[in-house]
Amino acid sequence: MEVLGRVKMIGNVQQVSATFKKREMVVTTEEQYPQHIMIEFTQDKTDLLNQYNVGEQVRVSINLRGREWTNPQGETKYFNSIQGWRIERIQAEAPSNQMPQMPAADAFEPATNFNEEEHDDLPF
Repeated sequence: MEVLGRVKMIGNVQQVSATFKKREMVVTTEEQYPQHIMIEFTQDKTDLLNQYNVGEQVRVSINLRGREWTNPQGETKYFNSIQGWRIERIQAEAPSNQMPQMPAADAFEPATNFNEEEHDDLPF
């Protein structure tokens, strides 16, 4: 799955335990009703966010994670998280009213054989 949007916040690396670290970011979607999606990156993936800044448009590849937890009173609770595993910048698209770029003139081979006595099968 992917989330597309603009980076709203990039948090600091949090060392949760001696062997586990995470880093959170918020991406704001650009749709009729924008959503602020918090995505967490864990372990070695926390370094992926070093190259990004607030305001950049990004595409984040995510996995949805769910887990079950039973508290000391015996009640079972469920938690969801969104884990990012890849992030890339979205390049600004060129305006659609521009014509495609033409190759340079020297990319075309000039015609060199103009023998008018040759017969071709064109009717005109």
